[in-house]
Amino acid sequence: MLTLWAGQPECLWDEALPIEVRELPQDLAALDGLLSDPELAMVFLERWRQEVVQTGRLVLTEGRPTIAMETYVRLMVLKARYRWGYRSLVAEVSDSIHLRRFCRISLSERVPDESTIRKLTRRVGAETVNELTRCLIVEATRAKRFRARAVRVDSTVIDADVKYPTDAGLAAHGVSALAREGRKLAKLIGEKRARVRDRSRSMGRKLRAVTRTIRRRSGEAKREVLALTEQTGELLARSVTETRQLAAAARRNARGRGAKAKLTAAGRLEELADRCEKVASQIKQRVAGEPITDRIVSLSDPDARPIRKGKLGKPNEFGYVAQIAEVTENTRRGARGLIVPAASRIGNPGEDTLLPDTLAELKRLGISPREVALDGGFNIGPTRQTLEDHDLDPDRVFIAGRQQPGSKRTQRRMQRYRTGAEGRISHLKRSYGLDRSRLKGDEGQQIWTGWSILAYNADTLAVRTR
Repeated sequence: MLTLWAGQPECLWDEALPIEVRELPQDLAALDGLLSDPELAMVFLERWRQEVVQTGRLVLTEGRPTIAMETYVRLMVLKARYRWGYRSLVAEVSDSIHLRRFCRISLSERVPDESTIRKLTRRVGAETVNELTRCLIVEATRAKRFRARAVRVDSTVIDADVKYPTDAGLAAHGVSALAREGRKLAKLIGEKRARVRDRSRSMGRKLRAVTRTIRRRSGEAKREVLALTEQTGELLARSVTETRQLAAAARRNARGRGAKAKLTAAGRLEELADRCEKVASQIKQRVAGEPITDRIVSLSDPDARPIRKGKLGKPNEFGYVAQIAEVTENTRRGARGLIVPAASRIGNPGEDTLLPDTLAELKRLGISPREVALDGGFNIGPTRQTLEDHDLDPDRVFIAGRQQPGSKRTQRRMQRYRTGAEGRISHLKRSYGLDRSRLKGDEGQQIWTGWSILAYNADTLAVRTR
């Protein structure tokens, strides 16, 4: 059952507190006023209505009550603002009277458990968070507190929460994961012996041999490492074959009581087997010297991809590309504006590929900037065509190193303004956790990015209203 509003945060104990403790600090007070907009709660109401239509369950009026959405939004804004984990968030809010009052949690109440907040974050999804961001921007423009004049657009890599991948390492991870999940399914269907053999010891010997061989740093050593990597792929392929046989047996035995649990476990195991089969195929392609497209770099985060941006310090990154568009009121030094929901796609899309989604977001918000500053990665032809399709003047667009309209003074001003996009992205990564997504999958990355942008926009508007 959906709960929108929190109860009265004051209780009997508050009367004994001094006034300095009961009053919120200036920054939290400004955020409190901003997040009290009833339109934000209506976003969650619409989300739960969609869930009723999709699932047929009366989640609006029946079932266990959720925590108050008013409290949930404030908790997640604090989490992104201070870069806390779920456990740290709960601990900090529990110990602070100011944070309790900001989150509308009374001194006599328990702070929601971290697992409750974590599961609710996945349930809410990325689109709901983006809709909250749109509500803040629309309200700011409607109240004439913010007048959009210019926009600067740049893309960045959001790292996935994975370790540096190697083919042999992925194969070792796959072997152990298949054996572990296979034991669980065999126990569920009553198998007396494990059908998926645990080849972790054999895989460990191969990995240690790779480590010893690669230290020699010679041409012969490279060939030996490639041969050892091929052997790890063969071990993984055998585990995949056994896994598929076990999943098929589980589907045949899925009758009567517990059939749904068996089918669910078999489906989960087959999904893992598909990923491991992709890894084994990648190893074969590498040994054969064939190019690998759409390479998988993690079994736990299958949507993450390798990304090369030409950086000296980080030639290879693993994660997702997101396009950040900041709308500002002017193009002066230190201009700080609002960021629209980020455009993102799986893989390594180009700047021109994501630009239509970004411009569609601006159009949805009713924002028509007079000047546009773009990174040098945009191509003039496709960019001009996209701008014309969205009713923007392509002659008012500044593309670093490619298209620089206007006088030299205007060009210098727009160059400084465009460079500020890199500083803004750096600010988001340092202060709002946009450097690495701690949620798995493309959907998780979008959720993580959405809350980071929402927290930044809330801080920006709060500073303006002080």
